[in-house]
Amino acid sequence: MTTVIDGKAVAASVIETVKSATKTLEAETGVRAGLAVVIVGDDPASHTYVSAKSKMAKECGFLSVQHTLPQETSQEELAALVAELNADASIHGILVQLPLPKHLRSEPIIQSILPEKDVDGLHVVNAGKIATGDLEGGLVSCTPAGAMVFVRRTHGEDLSGLNAVVIGRSNLFGKPMAALLLAANATVTTAHSRTKDLPAVCRNADILVAAVGRPEMVKADWVKPGATVIDVGINRVPAPERGEGKTKLVGDVAFEECAKVASVITPVPGGVGPMTIAMLMANTIIAACRKAGRKPPKF
Repeated sequence: MTTVIDGKAVAASVIETVKSATKTLEAETGVRAGLAVVIVGDDPASHTYVSAKSKMAKECGFLSVQHTLPQETSQEELAALVAELNADASIHGILVQLPLPKHLRSEPIIQSILPEKDVDGLHVVNAGKIATGDLEGGLVSCTPAGAMVFVRRTHGEDLSGLNAVVIGRSNLFGKPMAALLLAANATVTTAHSRTKDLPAVCRNADILVAAVGRPEMVKADWVKPGATVIDVGINRVPAPERGEGKTKLVGDVAFEECAKVASVITPVPGGVGPMTIAMLMANTIIAACRKAGRKPPKF
């Protein structure tokens, strides 16, 4: 029988650990973890995400601060706000919601966040720490961190002897995911659109992670029998069976057919998705514990 990972349930268990660590930190040191979320403009999807993040931060017991800036905010004004939050001792995590309006450059803003407050894990210092295996010192980008929780709960901490294939080489997901698997002793192949005979490469994987943004690209004959399949893709496709003009969300993996071959698989939606906000909360309490000189919880 194939195990379908329930991302919501795993995310809920991560949040419970965060809540407990937040209470302990405050009781023992008087320090309350603080998360500041910055949003510029009026993109409805971004506002939905930010509301969910702020709500979850409050639920975790954090000091939750939201800065909503108008569409016409200048680069200098946004940079000044980040500098202010960097200097604020009550804030342990800073998140600038992307994408920013077209007239703003996101890269200088992201790189201006102090690495130890960069709970999105996008600063080059954090990327470098993950790439060099310094997982105790860096903050890991939320989506690969969440996918790694699934891997650890399936295979344990040590992946020695297992082959892992990551399809996708983005800075946001593919590269840090490969680095995390490597740090856990897996033998890792990073595959991508230019990889020769991609299905054959994937068939060698005990752990197959798909993050390419191509709907249902990974077919059953790409999957090694008994493999663990982590699907990070979120693609909206037409769903005529639901009625005219209707759409549905699918991953990068053809779920129905691959579920017959894999031993563990994540669904879309309801797999990796719910983990992203949970790991953002995890990164915030990790950052707060480090600042207070306390050992952060394990996830």
